[in-house]
Amino acid sequence: MERHVFEDLSLPHLEAVYRMAMQLARHPDEAADLVQETYLRALRVADRYEERGGGIRPWLFKILHNVFYTRVGRARRQPIAMENLPAAVSDEPGPDEPAPAWDLASLEWEHIDERLKASIEQLRPEYRSVLLLWGVEGLKYREIAEIQEIPIGTVMSRLHRARSLLARELSEIAEEKGILRR
Repeated sequence: MERHVFEDLSLPHLEAVYRMAMQLARHPDEAADLVQETYLRALRVADRYEERGGGIRPWLFKILHNVFYTRVGRARRQPIAMENLPAAVSDEPGPDEPAPAWDLASLEWEHIDERLKASIEQLRPEYRSVLLLWGVEGLKYREIAEIQEIPIGTVMSRLHRARSLLARELSEIAEEKGILRR
């Protein structure tokens, strides 16, 4: 694929790739580095890109996913100086585990109720990432399965579980808005 064709296909998805990078990295500088490396790798192998009906975005997300987890693997194998060890166990992610998914504050969803944001943020990372890839990015189950390297059945069950948990959490909002009555 020629460079200008690659740019025409891939650049419209830059913002979505950055959002996904923020989901993974949870820091703007790291997310920017991930996006840069993703596009660089994609450009290098653009001649191997095959259209599978979903466009180039799922392919870019797959590359981003691989770049991120390669970095996580490298960081896990790096020695840690004794003075850098945490003094106590915390709920924050360590160097050997990915950061929780989606920095919802960076999405700037003015039309989304703050309680919905909080409920989404409270979901387990594996549920939250599938929900947001499906709901925000509009990806199909197959594309999410390929990106996250999980079976399509797992995508469906995680999405179902995420929606069920949100429905339970948000039933109070539904009652307030007159959508649900008990």
